Amino acid sequence: MAFESGTTALIPCTLTGRMPKDFLNRLQKYSAGKLDDVKDEPAIGWVSGRHLLENEINENTAIFGGHLYVNLRKAERKIPSQLLNAICRREELAYMQANDTIVVPKKEKKRIKEDAIERNLMKMPPTISAIPLVVDMANNLLYVGSSSLKAFDLIVAEFLRAMEIEPIPVNIRELMMKFFKKSEIDLPDVSFNGRPSEEPTPGRDFLTWLWYFSEMHEGLLKVGDLGNFNLIVEGPLTFAINGDDTPGASESTVKKGCPQMSAEAKAALAVGKKLRKAKILMARGDAEKWTFSFDADNFTFSGLSLPETESMEVNTRFEERVISLNIFQTAFEAYFKKFAEDIMSEKPGVVKDIVKWAADRESL
Repeated sequence: MAFESGTTALIPCTLTGRMPKDFLNRLQKYSAGKLDDVKDEPAIGWVSGRHLLENEINENTAIFGGHLYVNLRKAERKIPSQLLNAICRREELAYMQANDTIVVPKKEKKRIKEDAIERNLMKMPPTISAIPLVVDMANNLLYVGSSSLKAFDLIVAEFLRAMEIEPIPVNIRELMMKFFKKSEIDLPDVSFNGRPSEEPTPGRDFLTWLWYFSEMHEGLLKVGDLGNFNLIVEGPLTFAINGDDTPGASESTVKKGCPQMSAEAKAALAVGKKLRKAKILMARGDAEKWTFSFDADNFTFSGLSLPETESMEVNTRFEERVISLNIFQTAFEAYFKKFAEDIMSEKPGVVKDIVKWAADRESL
């Protein structure tokens, strides 16, 4: 599963309250049923973190390394569209032959389709999908293993129903309140070409600033007791004009060669485009590295790879990976704090340095 090994998508969250003592019983109350019981409506419920067929939620199945690890499973029966079309066509041909006609009335077509679904749906095996989540019990944090906002909304609704606690995604609004007791509208718009944008988009400002900071300062940042971190922005790079939230002519992606040093990247900055999505490498020393793609508009992560752990014991390994998630979140938040402090400092030299970096950068 995603949080046990390999890469994961991620939406980090804070919780509006502490986990109740009976959290396992609460999850068990809304656990997923048996797959054989799935009918014509999707069945949504909690299963263990171990596998998607385990609907018993208890300390042995859902607690790993002292943390809660479960999946929200969706199960549904579907008749593949080509199979359903074939069944309907067969019945329509039989109807035309029996009634000596070359057309099937719309009402009859509807009846044939409904009858085909009713007779064949339960013959189809249920398909299942799941959204994993981890609750860092010590720090009262929740990690959702998805970058889909639709999936996140489903997690929030089901978690709130079971726990009566709401997960709050970590985003610019929450970070501005956490660090500065201010709103995201208090962030000045950052211009990388010296001309004001039509509409502020602080997420893209932050990501493009990370690119600037990584090249001008090697992304070097001291993060409290965690020590020094370095950060590099890598390709592919997706640029977009501020104020536009739809892909098209105003969006461009640079993939080939060295995207950071490409003429296309320099031209994008020159016309007012900012980074909407990019791959990032964050490191602490030589041994610990986090690589991920960051979606600046949604403040979500995908393809997150955590530092390797040497432990072979399941609970210890899982605990170490959750610690790595916590370090990652703390460090990334520190980069945002540095960004906000820089652009809110009202020092004219900061803006001039950013514009100069964009204008003078070399391109291949």
